[in-house]
Amino acid sequence: MLPYAAYLRVYEPLAAYPEPERSRWEAYADSQERPRRVGALGVEHTRALWRMIAVPPIVAPTRESGDAYVRRVEGVTYVCPWETRLRSWLAFDRFRAEMPDGLAEMFVPARVAEQADEAFEGWKRASGPLTPHILSSTWQVPLAWFVPFVAKERWLVLGGQGEPGSGGPTTATPTRTLIYVTPMAQARRRVARARGVLRRQVGDGLELGDIESVGRWLEEFHPHSLVELDYGGLVHLLDDAALRADESVGEIAAAIMGLETGQAEVAVAMHKRVTARWRVVRALESAN
Repeated sequence: MLPYAAYLRVYEPLAAYPEPERSRWEAYADSQERPRRVGALGVEHTRALWRMIAVPPIVAPTRESGDAYVRRVEGVTYVCPWETRLRSWLAFDRFRAEMPDGLAEMFVPARVAEQADEAFEGWKRASGPLTPHILSSTWQVPLAWFVPFVAKERWLVLGGQGEPGSGGPTTATPTRTLIYVTPMAQARRRVARARGVLRRQVGDGLELGDIESVGRWLEEFHPHSLVELDYGGLVHLLDDAALRADESVGEIAAAIMGLETGQAEVAVAMHKRVTARWRVVRALESAN
């Protein structure tokens, strides 16, 4: 069973990577040994579990992962590095920020945390930007993550048969999956539009979380990249009927359109529909 988390990923074209990194990713994409898309999340999860159950726990790997998610669209190869070490450090920082003082030490001893902090500080001095290609969210999909996509870019797989949208680059897998994929240019355009609408219509009851942060994150990558929303392990919290009926992307788009055209009641109704759906899923985090 995969963790109950969703992922927002950016796949950059090989041309976006400088040498020798570009050649390394090109060889990796052609390798028969790399984890395939169908099992990549499982591989990530297994490695994370080994670090968690170690004594003492391992906050972050000693080396950065050499793995990546790979997409090929119209003859172009796109790569989304796992960046496990960077993401582990960032996740540990968030974990401590959300925990009461002293409680984090019950999970990670102070000495181990200090060593992780020292390693992270050294990495930042040597590596610069802290912009991972993958964002993750447990127990929910943040509303702002729906904004870069439209309904027809969905790919839903319930076992062996997929239900593709009518367009957009998609990848079928034999496992239960719900993903959206769109070109970076479209993602940026939709996010910029939503930001503009919300700025003009402040106070109309529509909250999309940190849409500004999503916009800034997208700007960090190559303009010809692909953006992917993956429901990840959250698909195991919803039955087939619920996944088929999940129109969160379309409802958020309708809410933004409602604000833009002065139909505030439509905007609020669509927003309430989405938040009610995900409130039920988030409640499972504290279920016994």
